Order: sequence, then C-alpha cells, then structure tokens
Amino acid sequence: MKLSSALDLVSFTLPAGSAAERALARCHTVEDLRRLAARRLPRTVMDYIDGGADAELSLAGNTEAFARYRFTPAVLADVSAPDTATDFLGRTAAAPLGFAPTGFTRMINPDGEPAVARSAAAAGLPYVLSTMATTSLEDLAAQPAGDRWFQLYAWKDRARTLDLIRRAADAGYRVLELAVDTAVPGNRLRDVRSGFTIPPRLTASSLLDIGSKPGYWTKLLRAPDLEFANLSGGAADCGHGYTIENIGAQFNPALDWAGLAGLRAAWPGKLLLKGPVGPADAVRARDFGVDGVHLSNHGGRQLDRTVAPADLIAPVRQAVGEDFAVVVDSGIRHGADIAVALALGADLAMVGRPYLWALAAGGEAGVGHLADLLVSQFRRTMALLGVAGVAGLRRAGPQLLAGTPNPVPVLEGTP
Repeated sequence: MKLSSALDLVSFTLPAGSAAERALARCHTVEDLRRLAARRLPRTVMDYIDGGADAELSLAGNTEAFARYRFTPAVLADVSAPDTATDFLGRTAAAPLGFAPTGFTRMINPDGEPAVARSAAAAGLPYVLSTMATTSLEDLAAQPAGDRWFQLYAWKDRARTLDLIRRAADAGYRVLELAVDTAVPGNRLRDVRSGFTIPPRLTASSLLDIGSKPGYWTKLLRAPDLEFANLSGGAADCGHGYTIENIGAQFNPALDWAGLAGLRAAWPGKLLLKGPVGPADAVRARDFGVDGVHLSNHGGRQLDRTVAPADLIAPVRQAVGEDFAVVVDSGIRHGADIAVALALGADLAMVGRPYLWALAAGGEAGVGHLADLLVSQFRRTMALLGVAGVAGLRRAGPQLLAGTPNPVPVLEGTP
C-alpha cells in the first residue's frame, strides 16, 4: 500500500458530543454500563444496587439460568424486516421489554424515577413505579404519557394499602403489581455491613465514600431531600433514616388469599402477582381473577436459594395456558435473554439493575441508551433465529431452544 493511501485511512477527527455522550457511546453491553456506573457511584450505593440476600446464590443463579440455554435457529426464513412490537394486556409495546420497579432511584441519580419513566415512554416500553419510590405516584403521572404501572407492597395498615390503590387508579396507572415475596425483609448483607440508610447517614465509612466520589455527593446535596415519596406520614423513621429493617417491619406478613380477593375487588385495572410464583399458585391466582404473574425473586434480594425465574416460565405457562399474562425479571442482561424468556413462554421481560446502572452512568440519556441496546440486541437475535416477529418466537420457542425443561406445546403456523 502506498503511503498516501495509508494516510487516507487515518482519521484525525475529534469525537463528537460531550464527554458523557462519548462515554455512553463506548458502552456496547449492559456490563459496560455497570462498569461506568461503578466509576461514578460510592461503594455503598453500588453495593445497594448489586447486592443480594445472604450468600447471593439466587443472585448468581438468575443470570446463570438464562445463560444455560442454547439456540437452534430456523434457517431460510424471511427476516428482512423483524418486528419487535408486541401486544400485552391490551396495549402495544415497542418490544417485549419493560422497566421493573426499583426503590430509592433518586439516590442513584437525582433525576430518579421521572428520568426512567421518560426514557421508557420514549422507547415505547412499560415502566413500573415502586411503592418505595423517591417520586410520588402523582408526580410521576405528570411526566410525558407512557404505559405506567404501580408495584404495591401490602401494609399492616390496610387503610394505607387501599389508599395507595386508590391513588394509583386516580393517577391513571394501568396495571397494579402486588408484591408477594416481602412478608419479611431479605437479609441483604452488603447493606447491613455498610449501614445503608435513606437518607444516607454520615459515618466514618460514608465520609470515606464522600472523599472518593465528590461529584456524586455534590449532585445529591444539591437535589431535594431523599424521601419515600408515597409514604409521607406513615412508616416509622426511628430517628436514624429508613433501613431495610424498619421499612420492612411495616409490610403485612399476614396477607393471604382472602386478602388478595379484597385487593382484587378494590383495583379496577389489570392485576399481576409479582414474586417467585410456582405453577400451582399461578393457577390459583388465575382462578381468583388475577390477570397474570410477574415471575421474580426480587433480583435475588429476598429469599436466597430461590429458583431462578427463568426456570419457572415454562412450567407456569404449561399450567395456566395461553390466555394468562406471564412477565419475568431477575437475570436479564442481553436481548438474547429476552428471546429465551419468550421462547420459554413469557409475554414480557423486565430489567431492574441494568437501568439503575445506566441511570448512574449517564442519567436519562443512559437509560435511553440501555433501551436502544437491549431492543437492538433482541431484534438481531430474532433475525438470526429465523423468526420475523414476537408471535412467531413464542410459537416456535421449544424448537429454537436446546435443553429446554418442561417444554410447552408448539402452536401451528410458525413463520
């Protein structure tokens, strides 16, 4: 090659965009976003996002369960225009992906839940606000229109539970998710060891955190005070900030199926049970008038050694039939994981930790980047699997996965 030709291949153009935009542009995977978040967050906050219960066996098992599956693609199929859109509970989503509920989100970035909800709305994806959010139901409802859901924790104070249901309905939330895996708090050892509280409490270790990440603390101190915005005037503060223990003590450990019937009667919209719901309980929920289940082990943060939600999909689908909604989270880190979930029988996959990492890495733009990344990975996976749409992926699922436990029946007419 001539020197002049070689020089033509060399570009000296400076990268466009701000430093933050350039950092996000270098994030090609969820793990890239996690590494960028770790550079920007104090260790205590990063441990809150990353940690699980006890020995964190469920935490590790969640991602391992998705990674076990191998694809057996269909060939010679027209995938020139793969369509990721899907209908779910009466509304179309741009992809079978949603953002699961997380607590304390404004602690990750002061823009918090509204930034996540705006990103979800822009991407055409559902977003679930947590009872433990740092933005109120009403304030989030004032954000740009999107498919907003609400995750409810049942409280010992039944009046408070019913009030949250009423507020969610009045604010236009479309789906209610009742968490059924929080009768008592999980033993999250990373938080216990770090003395994690809301708001953060100044201790010797937190002062060291401040010194190591001054930019984070500067933004936090300039933002409005952190609070559980849906719980004003309720749960005991104890004078030391809210912890997993003193908030968890307000949850109702006596909630049973009779209690579920009362909540079903109080909520006018679609209702899902969220937790590690097995086949028998999924059938019972269906018979109680519940519209679906959100299979989750709280990201490995409640009962350790719980079965991975990925391994519940097929047996639950087999037990409840096709006309019952199945959502799954816990362990999804790539668009290929979404494809596995749908091939096993899920209607929708959700992520939690990944969007917190993205929020820490780049704020609202980071969450938008994550949505684009996961949807593009999913679209590419569909095309390489030889399916042109979400319905075809669901129908052909057992044929496209190797080593699938408890395969569900395959419907005819797979494209």
